[in-house]
Amino acid sequence: MKVILLKDVKKQGKKGEVIEVSDGYGRNFLIKNNLAKLADGSAMSQLNAEQKAKQKIAEEELAEAKEVKKSIEDEKTVVKIKAKTGEDGRLFGTIPSKQIAEELNKQYKIKVDRRKIQLENNLSSLGFHKVEVKLHAEVTAVINVSVISG
Repeated sequence: MKVILLKDVKKQGKKGEVIEVSDGYGRNFLIKNNLAKLADGSAMSQLNAEQKAKQKIAEEELAEAKEVKKSIEDEKTVVKIKAKTGEDGRLFGTIPSKQIAEELNKQYKIKVDRRKIQLENNLSSLGFHKVEVKLHAEVTAVINVSVISG
């Protein structure tokens, strides 16, 4: 019997997969516990439509990420952050990814989630820094950040 999984089932498959199982297991366990539904014609066409819709959404997200990458990596896009410094030119504190995301939004109207900014350590010195941003699974951009004394 062929069934479409509605949820992930251990040792069987992931949600949305079509699998072949024995009649008893399919009817008495998977379908009864709402883990799967019978893979008839209408269910298969519905599954195909859902997969096409998901694929279209994924393509749109990828295109949007590429557009954001272009605007971030433009030569004119340099995020300027003012920070308090001591007499020897060292910063008081550090500059976290949250502050970089806020300044990018404030200065260039580009919204980036702070969790996507890949900082190993917060910025702790004056000057230019290159900071990676993972916009999508396939798209990574580099923000130019200028930390200046303020």
